[in-house]
Amino acid sequence: MLSDLSALSGPLSAALREAFQATGYHADGVLDLLGAQAHTALGRGEPEPARRASRDAGELGTLVRLLLLGDPEPAGAVEAALPGVRTGDLIAAGLLAPDGDRLRAALDVRPYGDDEGSWWVFADLDADQRPDRRVPADHVLGIGHASLSLARATMRRPVGSLLDLGAGCGVQTLHASRHARSLTATDLSERALSLARATFAINELDVRTERGSWFEPVAGRRFDQVVCNPPFVVGPPRVDFTYRDSGLAGDGASELVVRGLPDVLAEGGVGQLLASWLHLPGEDWAHRVAAWLPDTGVDAWFVQRDVADPALYVGTWLRDAGIDPRSPQGSAQASAWLDWFAENDVAGIGFGFVTLRRTPDGTPTHVDCEDLRQAFDDPLGPEAAGWLDRVDWLRRNDTREALLDTAFTVPRTVVLERVAEPGSEGWAELVRRLHRMDGPGWQHEVDELTSALLAGCQGALPLRELLALLAGAHGLDSASLVDAAVPVVVDLLRHGMLLPPELAG
Repeated sequence: MLSDLSALSGPLSAALREAFQATGYHADGVLDLLGAQAHTALGRGEPEPARRASRDAGELGTLVRLLLLGDPEPAGAVEAALPGVRTGDLIAAGLLAPDGDRLRAALDVRPYGDDEGSWWVFADLDADQRPDRRVPADHVLGIGHASLSLARATMRRPVGSLLDLGAGCGVQTLHASRHARSLTATDLSERALSLARATFAINELDVRTERGSWFEPVAGRRFDQVVCNPPFVVGPPRVDFTYRDSGLAGDGASELVVRGLPDVLAEGGVGQLLASWLHLPGEDWAHRVAAWLPDTGVDAWFVQRDVADPALYVGTWLRDAGIDPRSPQGSAQASAWLDWFAENDVAGIGFGFVTLRRTPDGTPTHVDCEDLRQAFDDPLGPEAAGWLDRVDWLRRNDTREALLDTAFTVPRTVVLERVAEPGSEGWAELVRRLHRMDGPGWQHEVDELTSALLAGCQGALPLRELLALLAGAHGLDSASLVDAAVPVVVDLLRHGMLLPPELAG
C-alpha cells in the first residue's frame, strides 16, 4: 500500500503533537526516562541501554522502543501510547507499518531540542533500522552529524527573512525559527519536502516550501540569511543518493552554491553552508575556493575542519549508505570512485564551513581561509558573527593612522603560554604562544616584543603610544617597529585576540 506522506502535515500532525506531549515524548521527557548514560549510548548507535531503561516505563517506554529503537510493539500498547490518534491513519500516512500482530516504525520520528525548547523531526529510517540494511536513492536523512555541525556553525542574530536551501527534513529551519521572522525551505526531492512539511506542521511553524533545483525556486528573491547543507559529496558526476550526491563532478556542488549565494542575499545578508573542496597537487586549497568568488561585493570565511585521503573518503561514504565495502557492489563502486580520483589527480578532500556576506557593490572582496582541525567545544556560529564584525571594523578603519589611534584591549579569554625545556643554565624558552580559551581556541606564536606590547593593551593607551614606549625601552627605531607591528595587530584582531573599544564590550 502506498503511503500518503501529505497526511502528516494535515490535521494528523496536531493529533500527534497532543499525543506526544501527553505521553512525554519530547526532548526532556526522553532524556529524563533514559538518563544521561543510556541517552549518550543511543547517540552512539548503541540501543541496548535505552532498551533496558524503557522496559518498565509505560507508554513513554513504548514510544521510545517503537520510534527511537525500531522495535516492533504490540498494537494495543501503541494505541495506548498515542491517545487520540488512530493507528490506521498512521499506517496510511506511512509512519507505521504492520509487523505480524505488532506495529513498527516506518519513519524516523524523534524529539530534538535546543536550550529554548523541544521539536519533533520526521525523516527516513537509517540503514541499521531497515530490514535490508540499505537506504533507497530518495532517502531523507534525519538529524545527523553534518546537520548538527551546521546548526552549531550558524549565526543566530535576528533577521527578517531566511532561506534553508536544500532543507531535507527541515532541521536548519527549526533552528532558524528562533531568530528569523519569515522562513522559506526548498529542496529538489518531493519526499524531502513532504517530510519537512510534516516537521513544520507538528511544530506549528509557518514555513513557505518550494520544490526545485538549487536556486531556481527562489529566483528573483533576496534573503537576509541563507543556510545550506548541500549534497556536497565529492566524486564522479552521478546521483546514487539525492541527500548527498549532486550529479556534478568533483566539488562542483560546493562551488555552485558559493558562486550563487551573492545573488540571493540582500545587502549585508549572510549565507552559511557546509562545503567540500578538492586538494590537488601544486594547488593551495585556499586559492581554489577563493576563485569561486567575484572580485567585489563579498566577504568570505572558509574554515577547513578536515582533509580526508581518497580511500578513507570512499569507504566512509559507502558505509554511510549501508553498503559493505567488501561486497561485490561496494567493491565495484569503490573501484569506480577511486578511478575518478586517480584520473583527476585528487590528493585529498577538504571539508568545512563557509560564511559569506554580501557587501555593497564595488566593495573589494575579502577572503580569509583558515585551517582549523583542532577540537574545540564552543559553537562556531558566534565566532562567524565576530569575524564579520571584525572585518567590518577593519574596513571602516583601513588606514595605518586609524589603527595607531586605537586603544586596543586583549580579551580576558586570551592567555599567554610559555613552553620551556631544562638547559645548562636553567629553563630555556622554546615558544611563547597566545591562546584564546573560548571560541575555536585560536593560537598565535609571538616573540618577546609582541607579548610586551600586548601586556599594555588594556584599552587605555592608543597603539601609537604603546609602540613609542616599547621602542624607547628597547632602543629600537620607532618607524621600523610600527611597520612590523601593524600586520601582527591586524592578524590578532581578525582572530579576536585583540579588540577595539567598539567590539571589546
